[in-house]
Amino acid sequence: MKGFKLDQRFWIIVSLLAVYIIWGTTYLVIRFALEGFTPYWMMGLRFVIAGGGLFLFLRLRGSPMPSLRQWRSATLVGALLLGGGMGSVAMAEQAISSGLAAALVAVSPLWAMLFSRLWGRIPTRREWIGVLLGMLGVMLLSLEGNLQANPLGIALVIFGSVCWAFGSVWMKHLDMPPGVMGTAAEMLMGGLVLCGMALLRGEPFPTAPTPGSILALVYLIVLGSLATMTAYLYLLRTVSPTLATSYAFVNPAIALLLGVVIGGEVLTGSALLALPVILLGVGFVVLAKRQE
Repeated sequence: MKGFKLDQRFWIIVSLLAVYIIWGTTYLVIRFALEGFTPYWMMGLRFVIAGGGLFLFLRLRGSPMPSLRQWRSATLVGALLLGGGMGSVAMAEQAISSGLAAALVAVSPLWAMLFSRLWGRIPTRREWIGVLLGMLGVMLLSLEGNLQANPLGIALVIFGSVCWAFGSVWMKHLDMPPGVMGTAAEMLMGGLVLCGMALLRGEPFPTAPTPGSILALVYLIVLGSLATMTAYLYLLRTVSPTLATSYAFVNPAIALLLGVVIGGEVLTGSALLALPVILLGVGFVVLAKRQE
């Protein structure tokens, strides 16, 4: 990662590993949480608790209150990333497998590259090669026999990936709260948007969730939100949009492997071929010469 200081490179690597590995597990955990929660309430509570708790902690530590303009930016980004992105994935996982949902999210880097051009950023040749390899790997992964497709579920995940990619690119051009406060504000406002969507859909508030779904929600709050959203927003501020969203190529492999280990699924030849192709695509994106 030429051009980055040693300590910065360390945190970039740590952040990439966090979004690669932890987010890869959340697709299966979301399915567990849906056993006791409705989709938008589950995601709304997840981010309101995570964002609200982090916001209170930062304020007690003396962090300044975001300005009205920064709250507006956090609301826009939260609505796109969490309301449109995460909310759509949760809705889709009622109809499709967690592995297929993760595979479809892999189009995010491609959308991110296209949206980056709205602000004049031209992707490098290596980024294009990496994304095309990643997409090829995901297409091979989608042939896995254990994945059950559903047209509405597929449409929801694609819509969510578009919202996520656009919000990820647009965020770099908005006046967001600085540092970790930006993470807290974005999660808090996005969580409130999701709760509002739950009310509009008429989803019943969860009053008797199962113990397993509660544990899944705690996992999503602590690791799936506080740890990984902090890492992801750091990447968005530090590296290219293509590299920041390259997690989408690794998450399907992890989600599918978890299905094998925990769910007893069997991998076919297409999946075994897809995994190295996906990793090769990520390698091209990581090594790409970024044009800031």
